[in-house]
Amino acid sequence: MAPEENMSFGVWLAQKKPQPSASLTSILSAFVPTWLSAMLFVAVFVLIRHRFPKIYSPRTFMGTIKEKDRTPAPRRSYFDWFHALRNTPDKFTLYHQSLDSYLYLRFLRTLIFICVVGCCLTWPILLPLNANGGGAATELDKLTIGNVSDGKKLYGHAIISCIFFSFVMFTVARERLWLIGLRQAWNTSKWNAKRLSSRTVLFLSAPREALDEGNLQRIFGQDAVRIWPATSVDKLQALVSERDSKIEQLESAEMSLVLAVNKKGRQGRGKSVARNGAETTYDSLPDGLKRAMRPTHRLKTSPVGKVVDSIDYLRDGVKEKDIAVENERASYQPREIQGSAAVFVEFRTLAAAQTAYQQVTSFGVMALTPRYTGVLPGEVIWKNLTLPPARRLSQDGVATALVVATIIFWFIPIAIVGAISNVSYLAENVKWLSFLNELPDVVMGLLTGLVPPLLISLLTTYVANIFRYIFKKFGEPTNTSAELRVLKWFYVFQVIHVFLVTAIASGSAAAIPQIAKKASEDPASIPIILANNLPTSANFFLTYFIVQGLTKSSDNLLNYSDLLSYLFYDRFFNKTPRQKYKAFTSLRGISWGKVFPKYTNFVIIAIAYSSIAPLVLGFAAAGLAMFYFSYRYMLLFTVQPKLDTKGHAYALSLQQILTGVYIAELSLTGLFSLRKATGPSIIMGVLLILTILYNIIMNRYLGPLETYLPANIAISADRSDEQTPLLASAERGEADRDDAVSHLHRIGHQARIPEQVLDPLARFFQPHIFASYTALKKWLEDDDGFSALEEDEDELDEEMMEKAYLHPALKSSRPVIWLARDEMGVSRVEVRENEEIGLRCTDHGAWVDGEGMVRWSEEDFGEVPVFRREVRW
Repeated sequence: MAPEENMSFGVWLAQKKPQPSASLTSILSAFVPTWLSAMLFVAVFVLIRHRFPKIYSPRTFMGTIKEKDRTPAPRRSYFDWFHALRNTPDKFTLYHQSLDSYLYLRFLRTLIFICVVGCCLTWPILLPLNANGGGAATELDKLTIGNVSDGKKLYGHAIISCIFFSFVMFTVARERLWLIGLRQAWNTSKWNAKRLSSRTVLFLSAPREALDEGNLQRIFGQDAVRIWPATSVDKLQALVSERDSKIEQLESAEMSLVLAVNKKGRQGRGKSVARNGAETTYDSLPDGLKRAMRPTHRLKTSPVGKVVDSIDYLRDGVKEKDIAVENERASYQPREIQGSAAVFVEFRTLAAAQTAYQQVTSFGVMALTPRYTGVLPGEVIWKNLTLPPARRLSQDGVATALVVATIIFWFIPIAIVGAISNVSYLAENVKWLSFLNELPDVVMGLLTGLVPPLLISLLTTYVANIFRYIFKKFGEPTNTSAELRVLKWFYVFQVIHVFLVTAIASGSAAAIPQIAKKASEDPASIPIILANNLPTSANFFLTYFIVQGLTKSSDNLLNYSDLLSYLFYDRFFNKTPRQKYKAFTSLRGISWGKVFPKYTNFVIIAIAYSSIAPLVLGFAAAGLAMFYFSYRYMLLFTVQPKLDTKGHAYALSLQQILTGVYIAELSLTGLFSLRKATGPSIIMGVLLILTILYNIIMNRYLGPLETYLPANIAISADRSDEQTPLLASAERGEADRDDAVSHLHRIGHQARIPEQVLDPLARFFQPHIFASYTALKKWLEDDDGFSALEEDEDELDEEMMEKAYLHPALKSSRPVIWLARDEMGVSRVEVRENEEIGLRCTDHGAWVDGEGMVRWSEEDFGEVPVFRREVRW
């Protein structure tokens, strides 16, 4: 029934024939199988966890992790890990892993907090208001704003929205202030300020004169002490890669000989002992048998097809490549072509490095820009440092175009999935889909509840990886800068596809039959029809949060893919000690550019639907809580992040949360306007303007503090005199905090508010005191983990400093050939022959056991010849 020209929206809605709703069935159909699979995953995890510590608790014992940074290990029982998880604070990850690790856990807690407060604000008022709204909706659709027919009741939605959205904005501002204070306190701590990476700035597009050490202080200032020019070394890099590859091939060939001889020895050992009472050794074998057991291969280069001894051929190849590497290094000279060089500059102090990072030099428009500070040698993408400025800009444009094209391409499959989530409405109104009504309720529930979230998850799995490949391929100079760009664009993808396209497609699917019918009769009714049906798209997100929370969090714990992959490769493919070592010590990473946007989108959806379908807030909170638990376990026991954005990922994600506020305000303004609710429309319009002003002001004043380190604070990190004015100011800041606490306690005592309630409120609502630099500096230092950081300073000798930011191809030595010792003595012969021709070789720290399997010294990394302790640059 279409609304008549003079009929109100409420009257039309009340008279409209009820549409079929599968919302409750969809949720139950999604919950039951996912809950069962999650319980199964968790049960298997509990049963097998203690049998595979390499997969489930490597951070408790792994030799590549310093002992002080290892998570306290529980006893190997079924549930002691839960005790350790409960009693180890999140702050442990801050001191023993990275800043981003701690901030990620705090981020999830903040999102849960927003959703829980949203439930407390919206559920008591809006759920009864919607349920008794006078509309014709059924099941869970009855709890949405689409069931409200009386426009006066929409004042409740407008007022609650103002309160909740204001709370969200305050929370974001409060967290941004807290992060600024933490980063300032963290970066200026003595152990961090003294680090080489903190005092080094990377300048791209360096002109020729900037590569000359004689111009160091003239160009970069009196506090510049050292430079590392970075120019193209493509030929040298290729030679080094070929040499290292040949060494690994040589190890494989020699280990195949070791294993073959020992297998033969085990087969004939009994006969040998019975015949002459002596064990067979490699030296005692006939020369013909020795030659027959040596690995061979056919050449693919000239002379093509010739059969050669693999070991001898690869030894000659290693020697040849090593000579070529040394010759190329000897002839290397830093060369710059039209700004195609980069330069790392070490400064005497943190303050000097920050000044150089922030100031504008006197060179040309594109010279010595962009610039980066805090860059670690291991995160540099060396091939991207030597791009000319014009090429860097053009490649950046191409990368952006490819990312946008990827986002556009994903519209089609995502929209189809969104339509599937509302297939029950389509089946009722589209004739050729009516056969779906014949399906059992359980099947229809699975089709509308479980299948769409799984398809959405599958469609979004590899998008972040595609973006990361594009940015690294097209010019980003560091892995961290590439990851931050992935974070920005994957957030755009998540909001557009996982939220907006899915919501519109899901809501529009229910309205398509009505729109088609009324398009010619009454076009003016189309917006009203859409407004009524869009709230039903919330059903998809209810099931989406359930499926994501249960399946992904349990999968994070069980991590069966890594377990099966490790067991398979360890058994059938990894045959050399080096391969075994790399597989064992390779810990699972975490991609900040992928995980931050995914859960930012969770809360954006929850905020956007907070007044339209308040149930979404509760489901989002439950899903995020499950993720928080699983990621907390991962960061404490299994994960070793490869990157640290030093808080920039958290800063970006906090700002992105406000997208949910904007979408909610625009949606509510539109819904109120379509329903002729003038008062609520005006309220939301004013709130939208205030939100824009808030955002502009906050970015204007907090943006620079999130990007740069203030000069006065940076200087304080370099001063040893404890009577500096800034420290006196810090003491005054601490006194102000103590005075504020005392004042609040007096108020709480008068109002009879318990201190355990008052203290968190004070800390939350007074960020200018409790989230300040001085307060957070004290918060950092009041922990044993901070003392351990101060004591654990890596001493870098002059040789290490000279090579710190050189291209790896310029400083890497020839890897030692690592074999496994065996009973037949093959490894001793191979080690001797390699050493005689000048190739470093050893069989220490690895052996072949009685079953012919290669083992290495997993419990004593000091015995491993390829082990190198991580240096805190």
